[in-house]
Amino acid sequence: MAPNVNPTVRRRRLGQELRRLRELKGMTAEEVADRLLVSQSKISRLENGRRSISQRDVRDLCGVYEVEDHRIVDSLMQMAKDSRQQGWWHAFGDIPYSVYIGLETDAASLRVYEPQVVPGLLQTRAYADALINGALPESAPADVEKRVGVRLRRQDRVTTSEDPLRLWAVVDESALRRVVGNKRMMREQLEYLVEQSQLPHVTVQVLPFEMGAHPGITGHYAILEFPDAADSSVVYIEGVTSDLYLEKANDVQRYSVMYEHLRAQALNADQTREFIADIAKEYTQR
Repeated sequence: MAPNVNPTVRRRRLGQELRRLRELKGMTAEEVADRLLVSQSKISRLENGRRSISQRDVRDLCGVYEVEDHRIVDSLMQMAKDSRQQGWWHAFGDIPYSVYIGLETDAASLRVYEPQVVPGLLQTRAYADALINGALPESAPADVEKRVGVRLRRQDRVTTSEDPLRLWAVVDESALRRVVGNKRMMREQLEYLVEQSQLPHVTVQVLPFEMGAHPGITGHYAILEFPDAADSSVVYIEGVTSDLYLEKANDVQRYSVMYEHLRAQALNADQTREFIADIAKEYTQR
């Protein structure tokens, strides 16, 4: 794969450009679908970057939109070609949340709220293995190992010394109290969490039980932001059978405001490290 080519991001940028061309033409997705004899859902999936797009699709859409500048057409065709290449995660086979991995790989910053478990980018191997085994009890050992491998590979964005991901994690106290694996694993996990929280590009805050109700009470979510201004921020909400990606400015703004409230109610970074260290000692003493 060519350097710096992220197929997920290429699809997303290409979809945004195709949507812009359609809107400039004053056409609806339904009208375009009728012209090309395809379903409206296909046009929507192409525009939101959730589906691979072929160079033929680009050629046909540019024809409908009457794009006469060959430089624009050639650029879009190249983006379509790049979008069909494989990211590093494809080496692990079929990954259900591959779209998210592609976005995370290209993100400049990630804000995440975790109510139940330690954030995946900050998990130890032992914790990740026990967690995935517990969450997917019917999965074959090979599938569990694949998921663990992907999770550890994702952590390269945090541990790399060159352009690391800016990670801000607000973690509910329940994630520290829930014994995943055994007490020894939990102690090691919490000690690792304290260690990682001292990296200059990582901030961890704990939301104690005593804070009561808060804006994150409805569950986990993440906000991804990208280095290219052309790429809008994305709110990611993980589901059991499907995931939700919110990109509209109003949706992203609402979740961003919620996150600011979470950060304000949580312990600060120093208090958090002390809080986590104290719980780690409890696992040692038991």
